[in-house]
Amino acid sequence: MPEATSSEQWFYEEKGQRQAANEQQIVALIRSGKLTYGSLIWKKGLENWIQLERTEFLQHLQTASPPPLTGANVNNTLVWLLAFAPLLGYLLEAFVAGATGGGQRALSDGRYWYLTVILNVALSLFDEKRLKKAGHDTRRFKGWVFIVPVYLYQRAKMLNQNLAYFIVWIGSFALTLLI
Repeated sequence: MPEATSSEQWFYEEKGQRQAANEQQIVALIRSGKLTYGSLIWKKGLENWIQLERTEFLQHLQTASPPPLTGANVNNTLVWLLAFAPLLGYLLEAFVAGATGGGQRALSDGRYWYLTVILNVALSLFDEKRLKKAGHDTRRFKGWVFIVPVYLYQRAKMLNQNLAYFIVWIGSFALTLLI
């Protein structure tokens, strides 16, 4: 995007870089869907970067699309299943080890570790899709969905929720290391 020419110069975040824009360009970026709820912008006089919806550009966002569901209205069933995924994955490994005749030895050798990884990543991907359907911009996760604890932490922060499911996942993971 070219340098902003208006006296009211704004900056927006794009892929970790600051981009300059004037008010008309910001409105055009909203209409094109490039800037949405949760996008960060700044102008001289602001102490820190703020979310687009906390500025006068809110009116343009509201005509572009409805706001995302708040953290209280997002279905958290899947994320709680994900919080216990390390334990569930261990149980799945034990089941497969028993079903294939490998028994306790296959489990202790860690032959089926990948089942837990697949379960964690699949649940993260499904949860991310649910967040998209709820109207959240999940591009900020930038692939962290594959590193489950980071995803859970970022998800809680984005939805202004407590870190309970993040802490449960860490505890579940630690418990599987002790088993």
